[in-house]
Amino acid sequence: MIWYGLLVAAVAAERVAELVVARRNERWSTARGATVTGQGHYPAMVALHTGLLGGCLAEVWLADRPFLPALAWPMLTVLVAAQGLRWWCINSLGPRWNTRVIVVPGLPLVRSGPYRWRWLRHPNYLAVVAEGVALPLVHTAWFTAAMFTVLDGVLLTVRIRCENRALATAAAPHPATPSPA
Repeated sequence: MIWYGLLVAAVAAERVAELVVARRNERWSTARGATVTGQGHYPAMVALHTGLLGGCLAEVWLADRPFLPALAWPMLTVLVAAQGLRWWCINSLGPRWNTRVIVVPGLPLVRSGPYRWRWLRHPNYLAVVAEGVALPLVHTAWFTAAMFTVLDGVLLTVRIRCENRALATAAAPHPATPSPA
């Protein structure tokens, strides 16, 4: 179980690194007139993701979940791939990436990296879903995986709608901006 605790701690450290990047990017965006939306669901998102980490450890320890190599190794592979996709998204969006919904008006949508696939508008959320399933299942914490997946599905529905509205609003011509004739 010690190695699993270290794995969860590594994912937690990655989350802290994300927050550092997000804070820096928030300063960049607000300096360019960005708008922040979706503040109502953000605390729930933080709580859910923190709960994932705690739930993984608690379930494995309290329910004495076994380590099953046939499940653990594929899930560890999915987890590592999810982290790679997440950081590809972060690098592709550059200073526009954030854990909050922050949009700089007038900037075009990013169409590089994983965002070049128009059928997958939010690749970062694919990474979130994959991680939410894989991290608990590395040590057979199936209850945590199931609960996170259900709750995250509800939260991502809200989040993606919020993000899509914010992006559409930012891309629309502003009243003070004359439309091309």
